[in-house]
Amino acid sequence: MRIAGITLPDSKQIAYALTAVYGVGRPRALAILAEAGIPATKKTKEITADEETKIRSLVEKFTIEGDLRREVASNVKRLKDIKAYRGIRHMKGLPTRGQRTKTNSRTVRGNVRKTMGSGRRKLEKT
Repeated sequence: MRIAGITLPDSKQIAYALTAVYGVGRPRALAILAEAGIPATKKTKEITADEETKIRSLVEKFTIEGDLRREVASNVKRLKDIKAYRGIRHMKGLPTRGQRTKTNSRTVRGNVRKTMGSGRRKLEKT
């Protein structure tokens, strides 16, 4: 089953499989399935053709995939252009939503570990 150019995994429940589409999380997937009248526990491979068209039409009402990525990128670019605080944080590759950076924020900073051990090298066994 393909939606918005994304192939959904066959072995997963449809509620989880829909989250493979950028812009569709668990709450939105459950809302789409409730509106379409499809049980969330149904596997992707068990979906019929008419159910698939219902899901596709409901998903494509939202801004998803390429359009959403472009929108997010343009929002970040706008913040950088006007040199807003958040834009500067994006430029420097630091957390933008007020998190502390003395500890944590390793993933944003690139998992930099600057602390050393004891400074002694382990002796090789000969």
